[in-house]
Amino acid sequence: MNPFKAYRITQQDKGVVAEFVQCALDDLDPGEVVIRVAYSDINYKDALAATGKGRILLRPACIGGIDLSGTVLSSADARFAKGDAVLVVGHELGVKHHGGYAEYARVPANWVVKLPQGLTLWDAMAFGTAGYTAGLAIAKMERNGLRPANGPVIVSGATGGVGSIAIAALAKLGYHVVALTGKDSEADWLKSIGAREIKPRKELELSRIRPLDRATWAGAIDNLGGEVLAWMASTMKVNGVIGSIGLAASHTLNTTVMPFILRGVSLLGINSTDAPSPELEREVWHRLATDLRPAMLKDIARTIPFDQLPGAFEDFIQGKVRGRIVVDLNP
Repeated sequence: MNPFKAYRITQQDKGVVAEFVQCALDDLDPGEVVIRVAYSDINYKDALAATGKGRILLRPACIGGIDLSGTVLSSADARFAKGDAVLVVGHELGVKHHGGYAEYARVPANWVVKLPQGLTLWDAMAFGTAGYTAGLAIAKMERNGLRPANGPVIVSGATGGVGSIAIAALAKLGYHVVALTGKDSEADWLKSIGAREIKPRKELELSRIRPLDRATWAGAIDNLGGEVLAWMASTMKVNGVIGSIGLAASHTLNTTVMPFILRGVSLLGINSTDAPSPELEREVWHRLATDLRPAMLKDIARTIPFDQLPGAFEDFIQGKVRGRIVVDLNP
């Protein structure tokens, strides 16, 4: 096989060096399945790793990209055959194991998911870790009793990858979705993907959050943490369900037990990297191909060629990205 292009991130004392390099198959980490990568994507975690703004890598140097989709080139595992369309999201990809920012990848078979019927390789990365996380949150919340008839669901970080997919998927299921956002200019776009109402974040009085406030939400998906998550807990209805996904604002949570013991609120931690069982992972991907699949997926995700990858990371760090970015490794 000829050398192929990859985007490698190397940790140094004062940050990272991220650059395109030439690799051979022998340079890749061990694994039972070799994949010709068609698409990857960009998640906030990828941007933190590539810019050095977060200590993400668990090794001195790693090919980036925590997601990929492509076609099996060879497999030592009987579950996969040459030509199978597959996807890999999360696990140790792009963090501890060479990832999806390369024209070829070699990964453990247990990380690989056959592409569900109804999804293309592009679709899989339009969802990626962000969409999978949103789907996982919805699946777990519904297992804990969330239903459209229970009342509205609020989603924070609404213009981000997880938030936008969550809004569109919840709307398709028939939920009344409220988008909580700090970007007033994106109100029309948020409504176009399924939000019934827009709640500007500046309207929240986060300096004085009550232990119990007016019961408003049957469900909430939170990407921010900190005071916003505390406010959500205080405003949940009886038997409300919260999916805690991110900490873009803060990793802290200053609240009381009152919403949980007086209103029976459930706070669910959503870890898409290594917590779900293989059965749940397959279930979520099947649902993303069917009842959770937004009709306007192409309005939520846009595609860039591999060569433009480095220029996109800083926009993520500065909060300038709307929706999802798919990376085409073979334009």
